[in-house]
Amino acid sequence: MNSISTYIFRQTAFVMIFVTVVLSFVIWLTQSLRFVDMVVNRGLPITEFLWLAMLITPRFITLILPFACVIAAVYVYNRLIADRELIVLRAAGYSNFRLARPAIRLALVTALVAYALNIYLLPVSFREFSDLRYSISSDYSSMLLQEGTFNTLPSKITIFVRERHGAGVLNGILVHDGRDPDEPVTYLAHEGRLISTESGPRLVLIEGNRQQINRKDGSISFLQFEKQTFDMNITSGPVPAGRKRKPEEMFLWELFDPALRADEHYGKSYEKYRAEGHSRLVSPLLSLGFVLMGLSVLLSGDFSRRGQNWRIFSTALLVVIFYSISISIFNIASDDIRLIPLLYVNVSLPILVGYYAIGPASRRKRLGKNRGAPIANAAADE
Repeated sequence: MNSISTYIFRQTAFVMIFVTVVLSFVIWLTQSLRFVDMVVNRGLPITEFLWLAMLITPRFITLILPFACVIAAVYVYNRLIADRELIVLRAAGYSNFRLARPAIRLALVTALVAYALNIYLLPVSFREFSDLRYSISSDYSSMLLQEGTFNTLPSKITIFVRERHGAGVLNGILVHDGRDPDEPVTYLAHEGRLISTESGPRLVLIEGNRQQINRKDGSISFLQFEKQTFDMNITSGPVPAGRKRKPEEMFLWELFDPALRADEHYGKSYEKYRAEGHSRLVSPLLSLGFVLMGLSVLLSGDFSRRGQNWRIFSTALLVVIFYSISISIFNIASDDIRLIPLLYVNVSLPILVGYYAIGPASRRKRLGKNRGAPIANAAADE
């Protein structure tokens, strides 16, 4: 690249990185708020919260990149037009395609980054996120017991906790064990600890009493204790190997595996997994299509002192339309894989039209003006 192309490329790349970071932070902040309740009310360690929030980052970065690329291209080229720099470059013999070349190179680099995310980083991070979330949800020792509410476990056990202090430290505990309907047991304790064992979580009650009712004769037994271990009768362990994977968790070669159709777990959703695979191949090219489409609108026509607002608005409208169509086609193709070729048509159309508008069409328009210039000059002389 010459110095002018390098200058435009650096300006566009800087703006794109800035936009990507800002949008990623905003989306990351809104998405991570879903896990704040796990930290505040359920004792999830802050390190696991940060790791969960970090694992969802690749998913929305792949969605942000095409928009960040076209925003950066439109912003930089609109500024070059407003500062009359593109007018000077055109007077020096630069064609529209040559002017657009730095942004096209950036769009190609963005597409390569998106491919790296879609092919490897996205399924790895989403699989780790799903496994970790499943493990946390099944870990009753740190997640199930919420303070100030009656927590009913699947094993006919109800636990009330007045306060929680950190992970596993409880104050003001009431436990009702109804596993034996003829002799239900109620525990009251000043404080307690949640501990994890190989057989499942256990609740250690400190300074309390135990009340047991015999429904047959109506007798009540009362026992005070300093420390009592209560088995919650819940198994919590690693993620089962047979858990059905979501499309986002699977690698590209797994999504296109022919054996997927015959699998009893995935056969019914075969179309959805196949559509996800094709979407990962197509979506990175949106960066190139959006940039070519935006620059074809922005660079077409002559300079106007009134600004380029209507061209910018037209670019934004086209981007929204094509992206909405892409989402709609993906949703339809998830039910009928015969419509998958429409994904490739939708992403190819802005690339081809944008390239034609910047390249051959722009060249013909410029040559037509050059041919008309001598005629106009001759008429003026007469």
